[in-house]
Amino acid sequence: MAIRSRRRFPFAQVAAYTVLILWALTTVLPFLWVIINSFKNKDIIQTNAFTLMFEPTLDNYIKTFTRPPQSVWMAYLNSLVISGTVTVLVMLLAGMAAFAMVRYRFKGRRLLDSLIVASLMFPVFSTIIPVFQMLSAIRVVDNPIGVILPQTAGNLAFAIVILMGYIRGLPIDMEESAFLEGCNVFQVFYRIIMPVCRPAFATVAIFAFLWSYNDLFTQLFFLRSPQTWAITRFLNEVSSQFGTDYGMMCAVVTLIVVPVLIVYIFLQKNIVKGLTAGAIKG
Repeated sequence: MAIRSRRRFPFAQVAAYTVLILWALTTVLPFLWVIINSFKNKDIIQTNAFTLMFEPTLDNYIKTFTRPPQSVWMAYLNSLVISGTVTVLVMLLAGMAAFAMVRYRFKGRRLLDSLIVASLMFPVFSTIIPVFQMLSAIRVVDNPIGVILPQTAGNLAFAIVILMGYIRGLPIDMEESAFLEGCNVFQVFYRIIMPVCRPAFATVAIFAFLWSYNDLFTQLFFLRSPQTWAITRFLNEVSSQFGTDYGMMCAVVTLIVVPVLIVYIFLQKNIVKGLTAGAIKG
């Protein structure tokens, strides 16, 4: 007689999904609360912030665009300029550095590899004073360049590690064929390495952009005048000046977070694909 196999109840799987669902709720529910309150009157928020019975209003968004010392559109433009430039620089510099570290043998390569990994352990605030002095010496404080340079440097180590892990798993045959056809090193990099490593470059670009977009610490040090504020510095100033106006604060937070959330929703597959591919191939 055939013995019927009994399916065991997947306690471990149920427990894992329960923890993940609870963790997701702790993240999603506060954000939904912020969005809902951005459409409430300030008085309703102060008396009953959790009620779902209210008359929606756009007054908070109107105040966001009219009352602060700087236009929110200018803050968005500054953020796009800074974050976009940082993303491009990180992709180019980290890509070329990773290609050289993987494909070339030179003295001190192992030491340099260790230093790149070790630099991931240093927090930003540990080097902010010497960085500020250097940027003050070249007079780029209160200038987008003063934020672009340290943010680019801060993203390079992570980007190099990700790209090195991906490039190590690529066959060298295509590069050798390109060299035989007369291509130089830069042509091999731009025509072969970058197209083949597109998932890893997409991962690096997304993380660099989001990190630069959300980096308040560097902006507080180097962006002084309202004309140069990026979007997170704009939120910080609004919260200090209009901190008791919770409806306006919720509207500002919604305007800042929603674009990032949309970008992440559409590009999350590239993030996971780039990280896992680099880890497996490395």
